[in-house]
Amino acid sequence: MLMKRTTILVLSDLDEPQLSMLGGLHETANVVIGNSTEAFEKVAADAEVILNWSGSLSLIREVFLMSPQLHWVHSRAVGLEQTLFPELIASDVTLTNGSGVFSPPLGEFALAAILYFAKDFRRMVRNQIAGLWEPFEVMPVSGQTVGIVGYGDIGRAVAARARALGMNVLAVKRHVPPKDKPDPLVETIYSSNRRIEMLSRCDYVVVAAPLNAQTRGLIGEAEFAAMKKTAVVINVGRGPVINESAMIKALTEHTIKGAALDVFDEEPLPEGHAFYKLENVLLSPHCADHTPDWLDNAMRLFITQFERFRRGEPLLNVVDKKLGY
Repeated sequence: MLMKRTTILVLSDLDEPQLSMLGGLHETANVVIGNSTEAFEKVAADAEVILNWSGSLSLIREVFLMSPQLHWVHSRAVGLEQTLFPELIASDVTLTNGSGVFSPPLGEFALAAILYFAKDFRRMVRNQIAGLWEPFEVMPVSGQTVGIVGYGDIGRAVAARARALGMNVLAVKRHVPPKDKPDPLVETIYSSNRRIEMLSRCDYVVVAAPLNAQTRGLIGEAEFAAMKKTAVVINVGRGPVINESAMIKALTEHTIKGAALDVFDEEPLPEGHAFYKLENVLLSPHCADHTPDWLDNAMRLFITQFERFRRGEPLLNVVDKKLGY
């Protein structure tokens, strides 16, 4: 007996190269691609799956409300600001995300940022351009302490690489594991309400937390005040997890050493923004995970997930919709 073909609605511009990878599903799925509600009007009633590849929050909400037979929504991204909305949260529809696809390059970016500040690469480049021979001391990384705020898949990627350099690793996590099940990569895991205690010990602070009601503004004035004057903050999570004005104040007044930022409150970063002018900021235009194959890997994950869905197997990366991660 032939299995029914599954209708998948893909929210995307039609010129995305990775959409061709869905051609391999033609025997088991009816794939409909579009970037407007009109594209899905005739098929939404039968749709069981939505892939939010690059759709807006308003579009996925409208398409969701058109699709009464829906069982599963998958977000290409890890962050769910463009996917999560009240009706989806309240429903029985399973939500998964792209967790794991982007973690290795973000772990590498955090490591690069640590070395950038420890070895003062900015000074080296500036002196090279000026034709200036000016030896100076550089800081060791081994033996330094990195604290990770948001110890999920990205946080673990950072921890593994930091430990390889001989660094001490601390972490803040919503749920602290029992003492009889320690994490081999982390010296101590703190609960969120003990984050200031952790931050005071850190030479480097890597923020990798998702954005939700609990994490918005999690790192603010009190947290910056607790940090060492030599501390460097690295944000690879979401911009609003850090209070931007508090961070600019700390950077401008040199109450911390510096910051390496891949995410921001507003993207693209507006012309004339303070971050462009600060000498102690390393700025990445939200591309630290944009390896040549990042989008291909994101689509491969969805295809793997779809095969699990077809076979009735548990999906990977199931999101707690109320927590947002």
